[in-house]
Amino acid sequence: MNKVVMTPNPYRDRDFSCVREAKRILESVGVEVKVCLAFEVDSSFALPPTVPLSDLQEELKTAEAVICFGGDGTILHTSKFAMRRSLPILGVNIGTVGFMAELEAGEMAQLSRLATDDYTIDERMTIFVRLIHEGRVIYRDNALNDAVVTKGAVARVIQTAVFLDGVEAMNFSGDGLIAATPTGSTAYSMSAGGPIVEPQADNIILTPICAHNLRSRSLIASPHRRIEIQIGRVNRRNAFLSVDGGKSLRVYGGDRILLEAGNQKTKLLKLKDTTFFDIINSKLNQ
Repeated sequence: MNKVVMTPNPYRDRDFSCVREAKRILESVGVEVKVCLAFEVDSSFALPPTVPLSDLQEELKTAEAVICFGGDGTILHTSKFAMRRSLPILGVNIGTVGFMAELEAGEMAQLSRLATDDYTIDERMTIFVRLIHEGRVIYRDNALNDAVVTKGAVARVIQTAVFLDGVEAMNFSGDGLIAATPTGSTAYSMSAGGPIVEPQADNIILTPICAHNLRSRSLIASPHRRIEIQIGRVNRRNAFLSVDGGKSLRVYGGDRILLEAGNQKTKLLKLKDTTFFDIINSKLNQ
């Protein structure tokens, strides 16, 4: 590997100390490094002057991988840029749980292995999400973790129906619904009572949130299904759709959300031999 792009989260790596150490390690073994921001930083926030920043879209054209510094939210956000270029992404955890990160901050010496292509690629499925309002697609995105329909702060329920290939699979009132990939099965879906699914499986996990129906349980759907979520009664227009924890979009009664396995896969770069269950035991059994 000859060139990588690094994307720090300035709010977590405030003086870019992790980025500077990773840059030193990689440049010492002949890998070109460009540091770019993957999201806008508040104008009142002072960025460290010691690391020059480059344009992300321009540098991705010639990069061979993206290294992201932060927690799972930062990795999810940055993965969308990497996926569009079919580039592998490697996460360095400087957040809390950091379930998706390959390395902890104290393990960055392993980055030198990129120079000799001593790594593997783990491909993860995505969910292609479309929001349809009054017959028009008003939003589309690819979810690596999940797409969540949820009520707002006002304590009112959402009436939700889910159809698989046109056949009703569940119908309930409650706080919302989580549609997760296997990668996202250990995130919000698990907290809502959904199953843990190993990331190499290609499935879509549908988990109701606080359903007012004892028969409403998680459903694991085949990636070949065309899933449609229909939004029924929404009191005070307080329902929202969020993909991978991003910006929430308001959802109205009568709106439809279409889900299907995405054509693009996210590539996670692996340097260690740890398995999914090793991570489960170290991150979730604390």
